[in-house]
Amino acid sequence: MSDRDPDSVNFPPFETEDLRRNLARFLDMPFADVQGDIRKVGNYKWGVYLFYDYDGEPIYVGQTNEMLRTRIRRHLTNQRTDAVAMSVLDPFEVFEIEVYPLPQFQNVHTKSEKDAAKAYLNALEHAVYEKAVAGSEFKAILNEKDPPPPTVQVEIPKPFRMRIVSEEVANIRSHPDFRIARRSLIISRLAQVISERKVQGGLRRVLLTQAKRLQWLADRRYQALGGAASVEQETDYEGEND
Repeated sequence: MSDRDPDSVNFPPFETEDLRRNLARFLDMPFADVQGDIRKVGNYKWGVYLFYDYDGEPIYVGQTNEMLRTRIRRHLTNQRTDAVAMSVLDPFEVFEIEVYPLPQFQNVHTKSEKDAAKAYLNALEHAVYEKAVAGSEFKAILNEKDPPPPTVQVEIPKPFRMRIVSEEVANIRSHPDFRIARRSLIISRLAQVISERKVQGGLRRVLLTQAKRLQWLADRRYQALGGAASVEQETDYEGEND
């Protein structure tokens, strides 16, 4: 048995450190954009991002004009976003990240340039969101709000996608019973938030989507272990009270 005092340990838990390390690796990956420039993925100022879970399901779409690195790290490492704080998005569920950088707006300065860039960013987020919903098993993802309607036409550019979870952590978190328990916990937290606040319909939609995702996961696990055939029959003991 170690004599080390666990309360004096001055480093984060293994899974937390694993996320930070793999997220930093993802954000530092080189990406060749359509303009022929090579830049670290996280250093693009304007862009859209999409999170996927352990089933390859799209779960959350967002946009940024402050830098992909800043926005994605805020979601997954410091819980300073409403999506995480209100249990809309669970960072433990994020297995892969896909980003759509917009290099053409890297150096916009004037108000008219920024307005044009924002219109394009909104349109791209809307297009990625619609594509994610269409590709989802549940025809829904976990965004509390719908993206603004597009005012310009865009083509979805080439994305960059990579997993941010090591094999060691994946072996822990990918177990279906762990995922069912974790998803149930998040649903409970979200339901508590809803019960304590006056909320809009979007948050209730998230709760419904999470409930469907939990049912789907639990049913898949149940069927994989034998379904109805795996349920034991109660034995009737004559003369014995319940």
